[in-house]
Amino acid sequence: MEILIKGAQLILSLSILVVLHELGHFIPARWFKTRVEKFYLFFDPWFSLFKKKIGDTEYGIGWLPLGGYVKISGMVDESMDKSQMAKPPEPWEFRSKPAWQRLIIMVGGVTVNLLLGMVIYIMILWVWGKEYLPISEVHYGVHPSEVMVEMGVQEGDRPVAVNGVHPRSLEDLNKSLTKAILESGTATLTIERAGNELEIPLSGDMQERLSKKSKQIHFMPRMPFVVDSIVKGGNAVKSGLAKGDSIVAVDGEPTAYFGDFVKAVQARKGRWLAIDVYRDGERSSRIAQVNANGQMGLGPRSDTTWFAYGHDTFGFVESVPKGIASGIETLSLYVSSLKLLFTSSGAGQIGGFGAIGGLFSPTWDWRVFWNMTAFLSIILAFMNILPIPALDGGHVVFLLYEMLTGRAPNQRVLEVAQMIGMVLLLGLIVFANGNDLFKAIFN
Repeated sequence: MEILIKGAQLILSLSILVVLHELGHFIPARWFKTRVEKFYLFFDPWFSLFKKKIGDTEYGIGWLPLGGYVKISGMVDESMDKSQMAKPPEPWEFRSKPAWQRLIIMVGGVTVNLLLGMVIYIMILWVWGKEYLPISEVHYGVHPSEVMVEMGVQEGDRPVAVNGVHPRSLEDLNKSLTKAILESGTATLTIERAGNELEIPLSGDMQERLSKKSKQIHFMPRMPFVVDSIVKGGNAVKSGLAKGDSIVAVDGEPTAYFGDFVKAVQARKGRWLAIDVYRDGERSSRIAQVNANGQMGLGPRSDTTWFAYGHDTFGFVESVPKGIASGIETLSLYVSSLKLLFTSSGAGQIGGFGAIGGLFSPTWDWRVFWNMTAFLSIILAFMNILPIPALDGGHVVFLLYEMLTGRAPNQRVLEVAQMIGMVLLLGLIVFANGNDLFKAIFN
């Protein structure tokens, strides 16, 4: 069920982004009286799921959910319609329009996605505000990531500063640490351990270390594991565990905190194990089996039981600059993180639709959904403006060349560049989704 919910959110999110991106091309094209032959959500090789012609434009839904497109008359695009390009240009065609109009048409999709991401961030802040976990509330310390453990951070440490700056929340500290590493390759982390503050200098190869890991969240708050729910049909139902049990050990290994329990169970997929619990002040043991996914069907008490979260509320006017700042921060961190792809192990972290879908909530949460949609919108804007043939940025490069030199690029050059770009993009799609499949099979 989780896979279906995440998949539905991914498809809805991408559909919104693709339709609005293509509208960013469609509206200025029509404004400049350029004919648009097709407007499609998803691709339609061989056949489409739905199509209807209105005026000069055929609107449709394809069966291959890898994006979408608008087919503009007189333009070298993914359709590779050479017969049309061999004819003399018509007044309604893309190639007949002034270069500045063609440039506006090409950057329209990227502009819409960038603005859309910021608008969504603005609306999230206005409607829901911002919830955060103050550093002072991290009473039980943190679960450090594998990379942070390698650097000397221990379970239960409480991070308090990055390069001498004390963020107010654990989320801000994670972001500050990531930003420092991406900008300079290292940072100085201040942690509190057993009542004493210690400074941990992170090594100069942090970018390389991070590129080897698929997750870059450095710290998660520890919280005691008290059972709040037992999933029907899960293995825990037969174990005798009950709501209110405090789980403290797995096969004799201490697991007083929920994160410890998750790690212990994940390491014992498909096995039977002994779970020690406290119930009504008495310690006892239960036997249960872990399923093949490393789960038992136990849910912990909400983190709000253990932490007093802070909450900021914003009026609409206040949310506008803060939402724009969130969009700029998202873009900046993403662009900075791209350097990790060029490390020796970075390519292995490229993910496809499976990796993207995994970022959505396993339950339908509109706040998480819109937050992810805003993030993907900004990423889509950046990726599309890259100067790669077949992407919007590739077309922009040729248009800028024409505007600067006063000469249109050779038609054959445009066609070859388009083919090369399409091969590169298809190869990247296959590689990224192949990475997802490889990780799913070999865990």
